[in-house]
Amino acid sequence: MKSRITTAAIGAVAIAALAGCSSSAGAPAGSGGAEGAFEPSDVRMIVPFSAGGGSDASGRAIASGLESATGATITVENREGGSGAVGYSHLHAQAGNPDYLLASETTLLSLPLTTDVAYDYTSFTPIMKLGDDYTLVVVPADSPFQSCTDVVDAARGEGVVVAVSGAISLDEIVFTLIEQDQDVTFDRVPFESGSEVIAGLLGGTVEVGSLNPGEVLGQLESGDLRALCSLSEERYEYEQIAEVPTAIEEGIDVSFAQWRGFIAPGGISDEARDYWIAAAEEYVASEAYTQYIEENLMQPNAVYGDEFVEYLAENSADLEAALAE
Repeated sequence: MKSRITTAAIGAVAIAALAGCSSSAGAPAGSGGAEGAFEPSDVRMIVPFSAGGGSDASGRAIASGLESATGATITVENREGGSGAVGYSHLHAQAGNPDYLLASETTLLSLPLTTDVAYDYTSFTPIMKLGDDYTLVVVPADSPFQSCTDVVDAARGEGVVVAVSGAISLDEIVFTLIEQDQDVTFDRVPFESGSEVIAGLLGGTVEVGSLNPGEVLGQLESGDLRALCSLSEERYEYEQIAEVPTAIEEGIDVSFAQWRGFIAPGGISDEARDYWIAAAEEYVASEAYTQYIEENLMQPNAVYGDEFVEYLAENSADLEAALAE
């Protein structure tokens, strides 16, 4: 059974649905008039998870890059809770205010598909997809598991306790796809961030975790944790994890890339939307972007504006199909 989520460009309907979200609806005080050029003022970058995880690192990198591109001051705010719902709901309440941004990821799509929230991705103004971030299945150094196949075999027997950073997180999606592909069931312990998952693994609260390489590279290099397999189409080319086999190599037909990027509230002016897209393009052309991508072992697949909307339409449809199985 195929359990891969891929990306492609469709979604003209979604573009039309979002047109209203990015059209001029009157700019808030301090952000420039509806007929004038947008100038940011007291900008906030919301991170919908706690400090220390991959989303936090992404949000801070984007905020720093946008500061360099625009000269504006961007304050990062961690608004964790509800598996990301608290932060997204806060942005949703800022409709029309282009001085609010949010460091977004796959949770933007998975939460509305599985949880009763007042928004979905069409409620916001997509600005940029930064890149793609696959995951590694990791265990403590002294774990008896030597492969992802070992984990699946144990789940068929005595059971395996896995960590998920939020009830509807990337980790939850990954383990659900493995369950579907291998006809097994995992026992789950929820955490609020990747850093808490690492603490749970090191403390023996859970046996297995699924983490983005950038989140866990330090523990892999120190030898405190081991990577069993990567949930990517092909092995990483990055030297640090080039020897880690894919789950596909081990007979588990699952690969999943979490995208990372940022969005603005719905209802902002076209001028403000174009301003943030231009700033994002300038950031991606900088050395800081390349450094962030390489340090976090990501794939640099940046898209902007309408192309990002198309990506979200396709990714949401694929995700809905996978979670419905």
